[in-house]
Amino acid sequence: MVYAAVFAGGIGSRMGNSETPKQYLELGGKPIIIHTIEKFFVNDRIDAILVLCPKAWVSNTEDLIRKYLPAGKPVRVIPGGSTRNGTLEAAIAYLEAQCEVDEQTVLVTHDAVRPFLTHRIICENVEAAAAYGACDTVIPATDTIVESADGQSISSIPDRKRMFQGQTPQSFRLRELEQVLASLTESEKASLTDACKIFTLKGKPVHMVQGEVFNIKITYPYDMKVADTLLKGKEHS
Repeated sequence: MVYAAVFAGGIGSRMGNSETPKQYLELGGKPIIIHTIEKFFVNDRIDAILVLCPKAWVSNTEDLIRKYLPAGKPVRVIPGGSTRNGTLEAAIAYLEAQCEVDEQTVLVTHDAVRPFLTHRIICENVEAAAAYGACDTVIPATDTIVESADGQSISSIPDRKRMFQGQTPQSFRLRELEQVLASLTESEKASLTDACKIFTLKGKPVHMVQGEVFNIKITYPYDMKVADTLLKGKEHS
C-alpha cells in the first residue's frame, strides 16, 4: 500500500495580515490545499490520502474535500502535531492503527502549500522509497550558498556543485521510518525539522529524486503572485 500524508499544520504567520492559514487561501478559485490533494487523488500510485491540519480546521477541511473532490479514493483528515515531527508521528500512528500496513508500505509526505508537484515526482518518490527506504525531492542550487556560524560573517562557501535545495515530497518505507524515529533521543528529536535528516543523522542513505523549479512552497504574499502566474500559465499551455 502507498499512502500520501499532506502536512497542512502551518498557521501562515509569514503571510502578513491574513487570519486564514495559508493552505486555505484561494488560488485560481479554490483553496491551495485542494490543488495539492488533487495531485495525489488522481495519481494511480496512491491508494489513500491522509491530511493533517490544525485541530480547529479539521471539520472545515473535510467540508472542502466533499465540495471539491468526487467520491472514490479514501481521504481522511486528522489533527496534526504541534511540530512537523509531531505531525509525522501522528500520521504514522494513525496508519498503524487504522490502515493496512506491512514492511513494504510506502508513506509519501508532502507540504500542503506546494500545489505544483507533478505526477512524475510522485511516481519517482514511490519507486525510490520502495527501493531505497527513503528519498527526498531536490533541485540543484542555482545560487552560491554561504555558510555563517555567527550570522555576522562568512564561515565558508561550499562548492555549489555539491549543493541542492530540498523540496517535498519526502518518502519512506513506513516501518523503516518508524524504526529510525524510535532510535532517536529526545534531544535529537527536538533538533530535527526535516524527516530526511532523521535518516542522515543515523547514517542511513537517502536517495534523491529530481524536483522542479516550479514546485514552490507558498510562504510569503509574493509567493501567491508567483503561484497565480504559474497556474494561469498551466491553464493556457
